[in-house]
Amino acid sequence: MLFKFGIGAKLKALFSGFRKTLDQSFFDNLEDLLIEGDFGAKNAMLISDEVNARKPKTEEEFMAIVRELLEDKISCIDLKPSKDELTVYLVLGVNGVGKTTSIAKMATYYKNEGYKVVMAAADTFRAAAIDQLELHAQRTGVRIVRQENGSDPGAVIYDAISSAQARGDNLILCDTAGRMHNKENLVRELQKIDKVIKNRIKPENYKKILVIDATTGQNSISQAQIFNEAVGIDALILTKYDSAAKAGALVQIGLPVAFVGTGEHYGDMHVFDKDEFLTSLAGLGE
Repeated sequence: MLFKFGIGAKLKALFSGFRKTLDQSFFDNLEDLLIEGDFGAKNAMLISDEVNARKPKTEEEFMAIVRELLEDKISCIDLKPSKDELTVYLVLGVNGVGKTTSIAKMATYYKNEGYKVVMAAADTFRAAAIDQLELHAQRTGVRIVRQENGSDPGAVIYDAISSAQARGDNLILCDTAGRMHNKENLVRELQKIDKVIKNRIKPENYKKILVIDATTGQNSISQAQIFNEAVGIDALILTKYDSAAKAGALVQIGLPVAFVGTGEHYGDMHVFDKDEFLTSLAGLGE
């Protein structure tokens, strides 16, 4: 599953054009290219300065330096729920990033791993969101806990936890609202939900997962900041991973990645491979 990110090809083309003389023009272009790819000015300068100091002679040496410098800026996390105690994953994200579909894909993944999975429809501000999650639950054969549109999201999750504990379920995947009247209302609502879960579930069995669209660049960075400040994010899911042209935003976000979505089917969810990501990003292994 080695995807080609556009930045790798552009870096190679840049180096090929200046191969004989890595002059100031090359380094200016390198920094501009990295900033355009959403790596951020600080990372762009770091990479440019290190390439200048090490003066690579070949394209492979150049790309290997880029990969090495990004190594500690990308991390992954293995989300493995307990089968002895109930685990809750609170799934967050703005509307339109593929949050609800990602929950269905996660449900399929963990069901195939032998877990008893429940979906909690806590995006109660949109009737369509509840109906959409229920349809996914029917198609994946996973139980859903829901209430009527406009219900208290915290109450939905409270009920889901109570019923899951009574039934001996392993994992609850909680859908949440992605947009309200303003950011403050959204943050306040998420913090209330967070408190409900913390009062019922051990810290080691509770994770907050943010879904971001891998093609959105700067928007995904600001989204991560908002949600991380609100409740603290433990892991990311990247949707449209196979279409990501830039991919540098992930370097700036700095949060560990758990899964990547690569298509529309329920099976199109894969554990994030850091080594593969860096190899693709640096245009190596092609």
